[in-house]
Amino acid sequence: MLTDPIADMLTRIRNAHMALHKEVKVPASKIKKALADILKQEGYVEDVAEAGRFINIALKYRGGKPAITGLKRISSPGRRVYVASAQIPRVQNGLGVCIISTSAGVLDGATAKDRQVGGELLCEIW
Repeated sequence: MLTDPIADMLTRIRNAHMALHKEVKVPASKIKKALADILKQEGYVEDVAEAGRFINIALKYRGGKPAITGLKRISSPGRRVYVASAQIPRVQNGLGVCIISTSAGVLDGATAKDRQVGGELLCEIW
């Protein structure tokens, strides 16, 4: 039984990058689709496509090196981490992005700060 599907998705992406795969398949859910769309919007992955019960994520490489150098799950099922809009962290001095689950949907840190909404800090990507 899978207790943390978001951590599973991040681990699949990390492992696929380390093995230099072109794409990775992740079981589909609404939150994973939103997370993958933010990764595409921020330029960390090439493409995101939903195919039935799976989400296909085409990974991006720059000069043979992965576009994503680090992934970190912040909030977990055993320890939820919530932040107000004023407390949204900067990731790697602005070089990365944090993803937050808010009342307005799943947003990246900059968008959540602009809209002045806080929520559960899901993960950091750089």
